[in-house]
Amino acid sequence: MGLKNRYQSHILPELRKELGENRSVMSMPRLIKITLNMGVGQAKDDKKLLDYAVRDLSEISGRKPIVTMTKASEAGFKIREGWPIGCKVTLRKERMYDFFENYVSIVCPKMRDFKGYSVKSFDKQGNFNIGVKEQIVFSEIRYDKIDKIRGLDIAISVSAQNVYEAYLLLSKMNMPFRDKLTKEEVA
Repeated sequence: MGLKNRYQSHILPELRKELGENRSVMSMPRLIKITLNMGVGQAKDDKKLLDYAVRDLSEISGRKPIVTMTKASEAGFKIREGWPIGCKVTLRKERMYDFFENYVSIVCPKMRDFKGYSVKSFDKQGNFNIGVKEQIVFSEIRYDKIDKIRGLDIAISVSAQNVYEAYLLLSKMNMPFRDKLTKEEVA
């Protein structure tokens, strides 16, 4: 059973019990999208590095990433407006659930010295942000094909009314948290 089906059949009823039976199903927290972002600052000097990053991100996500460009010139960083500096991809629906399940069950256990995520990674809207230091923790990446180790950012967008609801949703989806979050701590 996939994560989306498990959300519909098991997680959603549990959330309704904990957050209030009188709330509608549509007001329950759910995943909206997952955005993967890989910054390649050195792309201003060597354009091939960006091609490698795009290849790695497309293997990780199963989708073709878009190249992100600088919005303004910055003399301190020696970059000009419109230069490519990274790539990103947004996952929704089935791919989002598949990626999340793969990340939690396969990638997280492979990380060195991983003890779980801090609940301080939530923003005020309940979105959760993760930084991965090495792209090689993903099983889709072949170690012999990479040019260099580079990290990526993962932003998990959740439709929650507060941080506690987002925490509850992600913990029920087996996201490994280092510490617990209670309703009183958020209020």
